[in-house]
Amino acid sequence: MSLFKRSMAVVLCSLLTGLPAVAQPGNNNQVAGQINALIPAATRNSQTAKVKEELNWNDLLKTEKTGRVRAGLKDGSILSVGSDSELRIVQHDSVSQQTELEMGFGKVRSQVTKVTKAGGKFEMKTPNAVIGVIGTDFYTSFEANKTTVICYKGQVTVTPVGAAVAGGASSAVTVSAGQMVVVSSDAPPAAPTQTPSDVLEASLTATAVVAEATPHHGHLVRNLVIGGALATGLGLGLYYGTRGGNGTCSPNSPNCR
Repeated sequence: MSLFKRSMAVVLCSLLTGLPAVAQPGNNNQVAGQINALIPAATRNSQTAKVKEELNWNDLLKTEKTGRVRAGLKDGSILSVGSDSELRIVQHDSVSQQTELEMGFGKVRSQVTKVTKAGGKFEMKTPNAVIGVIGTDFYTSFEANKTTVICYKGQVTVTPVGAAVAGGASSAVTVSAGQMVVVSSDAPPAAPTQTPSDVLEASLTATAVVAEATPHHGHLVRNLVIGGALATGLGLGLYYGTRGGNGTCSPNSPNCR
């Protein structure tokens, strides 16, 4: 090799070394949060998901028939992904409060920390709707080309897009606590209606991660367990009280440890 060619090779190597690495989808080092709890089978970017595993921008969470995932975002928001679901964390900037999520299919409960920054947003997108919130607790599902949104607390704005707009649904709908709405390409969304109690219970159950051990993330199943324990403790307390108790406490008393 001539001196000129060797010199050019050295220069090119130096230039290439100085270039920044190209970010790969789902691994761009922009941390969005972490997986707090899961029930197998669930994956992150097609790899087996793990508890305490870091989540980055553009990561794809997917659950199988028996799988569920709870993810904690950096701003304190919680995403509970039900079985047979697919959710992409497109972006989550806790400083500017810019969050964008995309649901391919399935069921997700979103417990969202209040957005207070000017220009901040929290959006959940499905193939035919965009759900925007300021800070609330809501459920989203996309099945059989229908987006169902149930608001547990606060308010959400549901805007039809894509096929839904082509079907004549173009107006945004505001859904308040206790209400639900369905978006499809067959007809414009009707006005929000009160959520039937059985539908409400089913949505909570469908996104509950029973394996969870953190007490501050309340869910239906956990509340039922705690309620049963309290009822048992009350019953035992009454029993010992009627027997003229000897100063001992029931097994569920906070003083019995």
